[in-house]
Formats: sequence, C-alpha cells, structure tokens
Amino acid sequence: MFAGVLFVCTPLLCQTSTQKITQHAQQAQQYLRTNQPELAMKEFSAIIALDPKNSDAHGNLGVLQFFRGEFTAASKELQTALKLRSGLWRIQTLLGMSQKRTGQLSAAITNLEQSWPHLDEEKLRIEAGMELIELYYAARDLDKAASIAGVLQRLRPTDPDILYTSYRIHSDLAGESMLSMAVAAPNSARMHQVMAHELARQGNSSDAINQYREALKLNPRLPGAHFELAEMQRGSSDTAVQEQAEENYKAAVAADPYDAKSECRLGEIASRRGDWKTAHAHYARAFELQPNDPEASLGLGRAMTSMNDLPSAKAALERAVKLDPTSSLAHYRLAGLYRQMGDAEAARRELAEFQRFKEMKEKLKQVYEAMRLRPANQERPDSEISK
Repeated sequence: MFAGVLFVCTPLLCQTSTQKITQHAQQAQQYLRTNQPELAMKEFSAIIALDPKNSDAHGNLGVLQFFRGEFTAASKELQTALKLRSGLWRIQTLLGMSQKRTGQLSAAITNLEQSWPHLDEEKLRIEAGMELIELYYAARDLDKAASIAGVLQRLRPTDPDILYTSYRIHSDLAGESMLSMAVAAPNSARMHQVMAHELARQGNSSDAINQYREALKLNPRLPGAHFELAEMQRGSSDTAVQEQAEENYKAAVAADPYDAKSECRLGEIASRRGDWKTAHAHYARAFELQPNDPEASLGLGRAMTSMNDLPSAKAALERAVKLDPTSSLAHYRLAGLYRQMGDAEAARRELAEFQRFKEMKEKLKQVYEAMRLRPANQERPDSEISK
C-alpha cells in the first residue's frame, strides 16, 4: 500500500555514510513491505534524530502521517523535506492537501498550484486536481476551477464525479453571469435573451418566445436571437407558431451570412415541402461554411438521395456518421441508402447502430423530461425518420 507512494531508499538515503542510518532505512523498508507503517515511522524518526537534514526521512515520515490522518504533523515534516530539497512534486502535493485539511487554505492553494502541473501519475493528478477545484470553488474563483475541471475531463471523460463537478462549476458561472447582467443592464436586449434562454432550458417555450421577441424589439440585429427564436418556434406544438420559424431563420441569415445552422434549418423546411433543389442549395451552403458540421452533411446526403445522386449521397452520409457517430438519424439514412444501393450487410449494420443510439437518446430524453429541461441540441423528432 505504502511502497508505491513513498520516496524510500533513494540513492541519497541508501548511500548514507552512517551505518545506523542505513540500518534504520533498511528496517523501515521491511516494515513497509509487511504493512507496518507505525514501526516504519519510528525508523524514519530515528534517522531524523541522527541526521536532521535527511530530506528522504522527513518526506517519508510526512507521507505516512498524512495517510494516518495526522495532517498537522504531516505538514511539518513535508514542509521540512521541501526546504531541504526542492522539486519533490508529490511531497508538495501532499503538503497542499494537508494544509487544506488544517485550514491553511492560502498555503494549500499555492502548493497545489505549483505541484499539480508536474504530476504524471493519473490517479494522484486527478485527486490533487479535485482538491484544488474545491479550494478555488470555496474562494469563488470559478474560472480557475473550470480550467482544472476541463483538464480532468480530458483525462477521464466519463468519470461521474468529474462531470458533476464541471456541471456544478459551469452552472454557477452561468448564474453569476446572469446576476451580473441583471445588475448592469436589466432592460437590455441581452438580458431578455438571457431570460429567454433560461425559460427555454426549463421547457417554458411560450414565455421564452415572448422574451426573444422583446429582445429583438430592442435590437432587431441582436446576434443569435433570430436563430434562437426560430428554434423555439420550430419546436412548438402550435402549427401557426412553427410556420413563423422560417421567417426568423431567414432573418438570421440576413444578419449573419455565415450562419450555417440557419442554412441547415432552411434546408430542412424546404425538404419538408419536397423542394429538393432549394433544400440542396441551403445544405450545400451550410456545408461550404461548416464542412465539419454533421448536420450539414446529413442534410446534403438526404437531398442528394432524393435527387437520385446516390454516390454523392453516400459520401455525404458517411461523412455525417464519421463526424457524429452517435447520430441515430444519420445511421438510419445511411442504412436506407445502402439498402437502395444493394448493400444489405452494410444496411443491417447501420440499422443496428441506429437502434442502439436511438435507445440511448430516448433514455437521455427521459432524464431531461424528469428535470423539465429542454435539451440544448435536440435531434429531429422520430416522425422525421419516416420521411
């Protein structure tokens, strides 16, 4: 348990000229191998009595005290080890953790900030990163906390503790920004846009639409507002409201000719009408603007399939799946195309992937519904699949 963590029997320790120190060091190792940390601590204390400047003995004793929960004593020994020899990053990390537990928060932040970037062992790097996040969070230094959380997510993308920590930090950042906006510009177009976004996230579509309209009254060219309003209208259960979405997508493109998402939505509207030439033009423009947007490739593939350009449709749909392997609709479209081209095996493979990701997204949808939230990037409804 302890031998993999401690700095025991380094050349400095093993080559000590004093025979007694060597004997104590060897005995400490034996105790550690047999999982007798209390006896090992006595041996390290004996070494320190003989050689007060022995950094290895101070460090090892401090580490053992840390794992016994003796954080005040551990801080003293670990700090002494660092004064005697710099660059002991694991020792400095444990010192920071000890100081955190004894209320020396400023010193803990300093030591963890200095040591954390140098840690190469993933487990310790994650543990130290989480400790540092807690310190930043307590100090309300959310930007720094978010930065560390981002690194940890890249190390372990599916770790629920890290994901929750990141969610908590970013939720607080959003809340702080909204509060600052309410204080600084309570009647601004951006404030109405923020309110609309929050209402939309909570599933209150009607009030969200009203807030977007208020924002656009104040600033008809407010970046992003036409698209966001159109998205809410597109998802409405009211057919009359749905029909208003096209006008706002067009307004979004007029305000920003590089708006690939609005081009995709206009392509979708045209495809529903069976106007494949117009749909192709919109999707092609979206692809030109954002070639790595899976939705543009998906729409382009659908339009080309309907225009009977199967080789081009195949390339576009395969690109869509490559860009977003979790898109159930892309797998469904590609399965249909493979079947149309006579590749039954590939069609079966894509249908299996379609079913797998469809079930996953249904579970995710249930989670959102339980929280009464609206997913940020909602895929087309199942009714689209049959079209």
